[in-house]
Amino acid sequence: MELDITPWLNMAVRWLHVIAGIAWIGSSFYFIWLDNSLRPEKSEKDKGVGGALWAVHGGGFYHKKKYVVAPAQMPDDLHWFKWEAYVTWLSGFALLVLMYYVAADLYLIDRAKLDLTNLQASGLGIAVLVAGWLIYDGLCRSPLKQNNAALGVVWFAVIIGFAYGLNQVFSGRGAVMHVGTIIGTAMAANVFMIIIPNQRKVVAAMLAGKAPDPALGIQAKQRSLHNNYMTLPVLLIMTANHYPLLFGNPYNWALLGGFSLCGMVIRHFFNRRHKDDVRYSLLIAGALIFIATMVFAAASQNGFRARPTGGSDAVPFATVKTLMTTHCTMCHEANPSYDGFDAPQAGLELDKDAVIKANAARIYEQVVVAQAMPLGNETGMTEAERALIANWADAQK
Repeated sequence: MELDITPWLNMAVRWLHVIAGIAWIGSSFYFIWLDNSLRPEKSEKDKGVGGALWAVHGGGFYHKKKYVVAPAQMPDDLHWFKWEAYVTWLSGFALLVLMYYVAADLYLIDRAKLDLTNLQASGLGIAVLVAGWLIYDGLCRSPLKQNNAALGVVWFAVIIGFAYGLNQVFSGRGAVMHVGTIIGTAMAANVFMIIIPNQRKVVAAMLAGKAPDPALGIQAKQRSLHNNYMTLPVLLIMTANHYPLLFGNPYNWALLGGFSLCGMVIRHFFNRRHKDDVRYSLLIAGALIFIATMVFAAASQNGFRARPTGGSDAVPFATVKTLMTTHCTMCHEANPSYDGFDAPQAGLELDKDAVIKANAARIYEQVVVAQAMPLGNETGMTEAERALIANWADAQK
């Protein structure tokens, strides 16, 4: 019995990434909600308390308090929220290595854009992650730190710039995933480089009998708020590899901008709502941004990009079957011949007539619209061949 551990390792790391991400995002959402829901204490018993909240959950009552800087005395037990962020980033980076660096020729490199080696593509990918953090951290330390809105606009523009630039070099899928990793790296580095170290300095000052520096808490809070607004765009990108209409679009950088803006507007709605400032106009704005982005996506596929069309001549199924055999069955058959694959990718066995016919729309989307398949176009499928598939798929509707 042969056991290829790679796909199982991929599944295990992906599962860990999702679990850790849920824990991190959950705690982030909870604490932003908690901060926005705190109300001034009526009692003067606790000096330095900035606000408190009573809550009920799971059959019990909770009384939460937040100190403006720190309590007068350090508690014996103090929980630190950090490993959720660290494990999310570490598992995400491991996935990036397994999927996009080890198999860069399949998922990352687009030789029609730039003929890179696996090592060159991987090195460039890592370089942009480092560059993204350095630019973001520099913005946060610049005079822009005095204005969160202005800082957010500039950082958003930087992200879109990265998305555009990466799309000129990498495959659409690889470019989109790296944009998500740039954002995720900035978020995790905020925790590792700013939030936790600042909290440690506050604790150290208290243990030494000194007054903690309030600026440390203000800086950490700002980075935490930034992470909150970056969360929904990251979640979008985490699932984007399932949507070739997004990553395969020649203007995927613009689509990422539109959908990310939609997510941030919706996040802002909930942040305001937790402060009892309900603004349904934000939800309407978010919906309109989503619809506008979706319409632009459709228009860009149908008008702005020259796509292969089938023409008027009917394409016999035998021709399509031959194309599947030539370009697809190496990955999509019961026992794939492609090295590293030990099961039909996406569960499709395209050496079977019934499977091909049943998935005509899916094949059309991947091969003709997004041109995401064959992976890395390693088999050299031509535009004329894609046109044949387009014509055949149209006839199946």
